Amino acid sequence: MTYTLATAVDLPWAEALERTREALAAQGFGILTETNVRSTFEAKLGAEAADAVGDYVILGACNPSLASRALAAEPEIGALLPCNVVVRRNKDAGVTTVEAIDPQTMVQLSATPSVKEVADDAGRRLRKALADLGKAAN
Repeated sequence: MTYTLATAVDLPWAEALERTREALAAQGFGILTETNVRSTFEAKLGAEAADAVGDYVILGACNPSLASRALAAEPEIGALLPCNVVVRRNKDAGVTTVEAIDPQTMVQLSATPSVKEVADDAGRRLRKALADLGKAAN
């Protein structure tokens, strides 16, 4: 099973990261957390580990109305929130990759019909954000 929605954009990493934030915001997602994996690896594992992972940030994206609906339907679903979005670029890569967790993974773990509705809506929004990001890069 594929568990991410992805696009590759012909943008420098920093610009791709900023445009990803903008594309998510346009679909109602705010960023609750931001984890700079490269910086963490450098601090904890050294420069070689940081160089191996390349530029790599995990954005914890949340659409409050969707999260509210999901939590009302199934409070345990909070363990799967927020929606993680990765912006990454290896030093040898010609493009920046942007990947989001496919909300349908929640449906695989929940039998609650309301969760499926939320996952469908979140999936549409994330796909739109990624499509818009791809268009903005051209």
